[in-house]
Amino acid sequence: MPFYHKLGIMPSPKHTAFRKPDGSLYTEELISTKGFSDVYSNKYHIHPPTKVLRINELPDIDLRLRKDPPVKHIHFYTEKLRKDGDFFDSRIPYLRNDHVIVYTAHPNKNPKDFYKNAYASEFIFVHRGSGKLKTDYGVINFVQGDQIVIPMGTVHQMFFDDLKDNKLFIVESDSAFEIPKHYRNQYGQCSEDAPYCERDFKVPTELEVHDEKGEFIIRLKAGNKMYEYVHPYHPFDIVGWDGYHYPWAFNIRDYHPKVGRIHLPPPIHLLYNTAHFVLCNFNPRPFDWYPDAIAAPYFHTNVDSAEMLYYVEGDFMSRTGVEEGSITLHPIGLPHGPQPGKTEASIGVKETEEYAIMLDTFGALYPTYNVDDCEDEEYYRSWLEKGDK
Repeated sequence: MPFYHKLGIMPSPKHTAFRKPDGSLYTEELISTKGFSDVYSNKYHIHPPTKVLRINELPDIDLRLRKDPPVKHIHFYTEKLRKDGDFFDSRIPYLRNDHVIVYTAHPNKNPKDFYKNAYASEFIFVHRGSGKLKTDYGVINFVQGDQIVIPMGTVHQMFFDDLKDNKLFIVESDSAFEIPKHYRNQYGQCSEDAPYCERDFKVPTELEVHDEKGEFIIRLKAGNKMYEYVHPYHPFDIVGWDGYHYPWAFNIRDYHPKVGRIHLPPPIHLLYNTAHFVLCNFNPRPFDWYPDAIAAPYFHTNVDSAEMLYYVEGDFMSRTGVEEGSITLHPIGLPHGPQPGKTEASIGVKETEEYAIMLDTFGALYPTYNVDDCEDEEYYRSWLEKGDK
């Protein structure tokens, strides 16, 4: 995150003796990134986090790719596939490469165990639902539209207020989600012309401190490997922490889009960047106001990135046939753009009411076998007009 935050109690200065009421030492843990060169936080545990009773290996996560997938435009409906489980077990992977995995999930259970992703940070968009994200850094209350970022190595659980109709869109990244540098000044503060500012972010608030002994399971994900780490103490035993490395949330409705006299390219909708892709928010906004401006996107070919859109809600002015929860993938090297009639129809239109999330990956993005069960197989033909053979 771009700003400092702290909760609970801690010593001053750091790396000094910090004693419990009985005179014994709290355990200090540094959570660092890029070695010791980037953002970090210091946490203070009642018990050493290294104590482990047992480690059990679990079945690998099934990330099989589609067999011999053709290079073509793809559209599929994520509402058609559902899997029972909590916020982790209910995930269905649809797209991936070596740096990113895209899932959706319909959680209908609350978790019993804890969860930690050791190799990746996670972006979780709450399409439907509300509840509490409980982490070792504290609690974040989430609502529909929240986009939660959980940095790698964070122990957490996700509880829903209602288990009847929840939907998550999830992006797993092997590099951190970051505020773009051009949205920040030299001190790291969000600039005045950024599409959001620090007050728009939800950060952990209440710190739930547990001093409990027993057997507590942390389900650890490492790539496609899964393990059960059985700890003798509750993992939320932190009495205080401070730093720049922690989970946060930002609601898609709080993004302030930029507009221009003529059509502006997709980077204008940038939310976060990572080492291997960018993530954008598309929001309701006024359209271009130059006379005869074409509001629909121009046809374009991404020669070095794949474009994925997750459709959230509203009227998607450049495309027909998509629904809430649809995903389209426009791969590297192929032209794409508005479907027939959409370009002409956009001239003179004053505004759009769409919400969507876009990923542009700096490399090919491949469909998993799950796409076979929910694909619009004729999508690549949707640019044909009457009379085309």
